[in-house]
Amino acid sequence: MRGALDKLHAEHRSISAVLSGLRELARMAGAATARPDFAALRAMLYYIDAFPEKLHHPKEERHLFARLLERAPQAAALVARLRREHEDGARRVRELERAVLAYEQTWPGGARAFCDAVDAYAEFHWRHMRSEERELLPLAERALTAADWAEVQAAFAANDDPLAGVGESEYRRLFQRIAQIAPAPVGLGAPWKGA
Repeated sequence: MRGALDKLHAEHRSISAVLSGLRELARMAGAATARPDFAALRAMLYYIDAFPEKLHHPKEERHLFARLLERAPQAAALVARLRREHEDGARRVRELERAVLAYEQTWPGGARAFCDAVDAYAEFHWRHMRSEERELLPLAERALTAADWAEVQAAFAANDDPLAGVGESEYRRLFQRIAQIAPAPVGLGAPWKGA
């Protein structure tokens, strides 16, 4: 159980770190006096779409949620809400992608709308992860068997998240790229003028 919980918490911290960085970068872009490098913003959005939305959430649903519903049917309403939030999160990522595209095409216009979209998504996702950690995981700790936890841990061990320190992968290379192109203080790149 401990290994699976540690992995889930580590992935949530990874997602939170990227959301914090994206939020700061959106603010910096809005304050920049020269055209910001939109590649850094697009790379962070790609990470948010590729890792939590397409890898982390489906594994939560397929393994953790499914086992919990078998062992604790009283969790049905909570699991249904969290699944709806996963669906809503995917829709919100599409909105972020449209907002960054509009911002890039209309710069310096669109900064406020993009920053607002990033803030709304970050707050939504942080609330969602808090619900999982404060409501779902304690229930799972009480209800799941050792075999259930072994299945959850095996499923999540296959996630190759760079921030959680797991092996080389597409995500590690993506995170390294984000770190290289994001301007200081978010990343290692040159600071944006006026930011």
